[in-house]
Amino acid sequence: MAYDKNKSPVGWYLGSYLLRFIELEDTHRNDPEARFMSWENTVLVKASSIESAYTKVERIGKQNSKPYRGGAQGVPVQWEYLGITEILPIYEEISDGAEIAWTERAPRMLKKLKQWVKSKSAIRQ
Repeated sequence: MAYDKNKSPVGWYLGSYLLRFIELEDTHRNDPEARFMSWENTVLVKASSIESAYTKVERIGKQNSKPYRGGAQGVPVQWEYLGITEILPIYEEISDGAEIAWTERAPRMLKKLKQWVKSKSAIRQ
């Protein structure tokens, strides 16, 4: 059987989707030059194919995009779903130490690489 890099042999996919925060009454909310706070959320989904995983992640993203009233004044706001940013097949069974994602980085100086590393005390958010 041929290897397919788009197919998870264990049926799990890592998917990311993008949301932006808007005030629903803001007249500039559709201005392509305006700046918006955004979140990229990453979720795990069980799926039979990368296309099915896309559909599941899209549904999850849209479910997290409901209008509500925010702040002390109850301003109508929403985390608006923009779309999928990534779907990656998981190649190993989910367990402690299973590699679920990786990122290849361009060559950087060692001193720059060491700046990315966090201590245990610095990892808390």
